[in-house]
Amino acid sequence: MGGLPVERLRDYLRQLPLGVRARLIAELERAAARGDDIPGGAAVLEEVRGTMQESAPAPRRGTPRELFFKAVEPFLVDDPVEQKRRGRIARIAIDRIWSWIGRDLAPAEATIFCDEAGRALIADDAAMCEHLVCDFHRCVIAKTQAVIAHTAGDDRARRRLIGQVGTAQPLADVADLVTILSARETLAFVESRWPTQIRNFAEAQLESVKALLDSPPCSQRELLPYILIMVSVRLVAPWQLIRLAVSSAESDDATRIAVFPYACAVDIVLADIERTVGWLKAELRRGATDSVVALMRHIHDGARGLRTELDLSGDTPWTRRLAAIRTDVSDALKAEIESVPGRVRRLLRPRPASEIARSSMLDASEVAETEALIELVGACCNYASELASAR
Repeated sequence: MGGLPVERLRDYLRQLPLGVRARLIAELERAAARGDDIPGGAAVLEEVRGTMQESAPAPRRGTPRELFFKAVEPFLVDDPVEQKRRGRIARIAIDRIWSWIGRDLAPAEATIFCDEAGRALIADDAAMCEHLVCDFHRCVIAKTQAVIAHTAGDDRARRRLIGQVGTAQPLADVADLVTILSARETLAFVESRWPTQIRNFAEAQLESVKALLDSPPCSQRELLPYILIMVSVRLVAPWQLIRLAVSSAESDDATRIAVFPYACAVDIVLADIERTVGWLKAELRRGATDSVVALMRHIHDGARGLRTELDLSGDTPWTRRLAAIRTDVSDALKAEIESVPGRVRRLLRPRPASEIARSSMLDASEVAETEALIELVGACCNYASELASAR
């Protein structure tokens, strides 16, 4: 930034012709795509975008990076990058994947895409944006498939690819990306046929979704987990996704359901609950009791739905996963529950008059913390049957 005050920088940028500002945006975005570290680059990019928004006749539609990953958005999750789930990509992994594409996979094509897409976005040319992103998707798919094929018989190339991508499970992330981009039109068609929210996944709604999933456009079974994830995010109660598996098998027996393609619906629900347990632990460490109670309710409803709608009486992988979830939650809550009596006693313990100063009051933050813990214990009692927590 060279010590220039922000206002002087902003005034300078406003004086530049629109075309120069557009090229500056494209150059900075291209540098970001390559993974270049430009001191102050992010701040300059933000300022020049702001001046473009002031001057341009139409608002920007995003950035070339956002345009490229728009098709992937339904499958992004706010998970730690190391927690890979089938069909999901951690949102924080996207920056690493984008850098890999621009630096190692297709640097020349990425530069051209960023330049041309940047101009199309500024011009608000939706048709050109669509054309450019489709072409670049095809390029990335072809080059990625070639790289993956090359690594199949070359362990050194495989290790190099893993290092270049830089996510916890790069091969799985790249495979998910290729599948999603390759099926972009099919997934968009399927998404357009469903409501944005499904409050109760039963009867007519269930049959309608199943009919679409069994139709020719959705005949590629490798797409089923991705399509089911798109259904899941629309459900007010995501655990209800297992009803597709039950309906398909015409049975609630877990062993029978496991041999049908829709069995992956159960895996998706279990993975969703496992992710929620991870968030629960994080919120417990933060002391965010309100969030913990809400997460406990989500886990409880999912576990109860699984046990109610599936026959998990046998020793199946799903039975063991659910048991592990319940144990994990119980262990996470145990320390909090056991600390409550001591904290309450400490807060309410009788003290001699000599220790009580005139106009003294209980510490408000300590009172609030104790109240929150008592609320947490109450929630644990309400949800104990499914969460295996002690009463």
